[in-house]
Amino acid sequence: MSDLLARPLTLPSGAVLPNRIAKSAMSERLGDRSFGPTEPLIQLYRRWAQGGAGLLITGNVMVDHKHRGEGGNIAVEDERHLDALRDWAASTDGTDTQLWMQINHPGRQSPRTVNQAPVAPSAVPLNMPGGAFAKPRALEEAEILDIVGRFARAAGVAKQAGFDGVQIHGAHGYLVSQFLSPRTNERDDAWGGDDERRRRFLIEIVRAMRAAVGPDFPIGVKLNSADFQKGGFTEEASMAVVDALEAEGIDLVEISGGTYEKAVMFEETLPVADSSRVREAFFTDYSAKVRARTKLPVLVTGGFRTRAGMEEALSSGATDLIGMARPLAFDPDLPRRLMSGEADAATSVKLATGWKAIDSMIQGGWYQAQMKRLASGREPNPKLPRWRAIWEYLLAGPRKPKPKPASRAA
Repeated sequence: MSDLLARPLTLPSGAVLPNRIAKSAMSERLGDRSFGPTEPLIQLYRRWAQGGAGLLITGNVMVDHKHRGEGGNIAVEDERHLDALRDWAASTDGTDTQLWMQINHPGRQSPRTVNQAPVAPSAVPLNMPGGAFAKPRALEEAEILDIVGRFARAAGVAKQAGFDGVQIHGAHGYLVSQFLSPRTNERDDAWGGDDERRRRFLIEIVRAMRAAVGPDFPIGVKLNSADFQKGGFTEEASMAVVDALEAEGIDLVEISGGTYEKAVMFEETLPVADSSRVREAFFTDYSAKVRARTKLPVLVTGGFRTRAGMEEALSSGATDLIGMARPLAFDPDLPRRLMSGEADAATSVKLATGWKAIDSMIQGGWYQAQMKRLASGREPNPKLPRWRAIWEYLLAGPRKPKPKPASRAA
């Protein structure tokens, strides 16, 4: 029995996570054509809840259906999908697991197949091959304030639906991350020009969310430790954001890194100091520095594979929670097995071909296929062929809304 992994964690809001393992966000792509949750999505989270993680964080839920990161995304703009959202929130019933909704806006990271008119802090195009992303238009201030309000409305609906908390996606090059980075935020107004003004967008979202959900509802932020790009968001700027978030009274900061242009969050090795490799996880050097300057609970995601590595990170104080994502797509019971001592490590799966041009598609498709199996009530298939993974990836997308039952006459 791993006492460290099974130990509860009390958040600043008073909410208690039953253990130290969290399923971090993965894009499920299981929304319907009206951008609402589907029964397969709900089944997927029922299965993960049975696996024993203390916290499940959903894939990114968009605040505007016109601005989505990919096909199959959920969008929460109002109460139109409230019943389905309630079913989603109830997927953890019968367990101690908490379910948080991750709330997001893609900004310029919205492909042409979804959005041919993306927006961003500044009109800086995404440096990606193939012309898959259109050049964004710089947001007007009124539009920025509208998006802040959309984040708050989505959080309010999440609370109304019965979710246990929310997380703002401020990492991986999406809109909040774009505002934080001088590489993508070239503004010289109230929303850019220096680190303090660049983080204003995130701080205003936190404040609007807090006003919408009250003081006792958990709010977390997913934040890059750095962009790993020249002229981008730096570790020093990131730590200043953490200080500001602590002052605003958030409950949890999740540490990650990278963008679509530099997708280190999907790589098996990371350009970091040797000490982080010894510690196993990608971002524990950074998180240890954060823990030395703040009491804010920290969740580290990326690279954790062994129980020993997880326990070392917890016992050293480098992190308060262990985040895993892809391992749980093909081993949903891993949290329970790690805590019981039945498993010593996540199963290793090698999918890389060495051809970076297709590796991202192969890996994305392979994990998408495993989630699709779980969502249909089947067990994962760790031996799923790569060609099948690509096929599943290309097929993933929005589904027809489930028809509502006809109402009976009184």
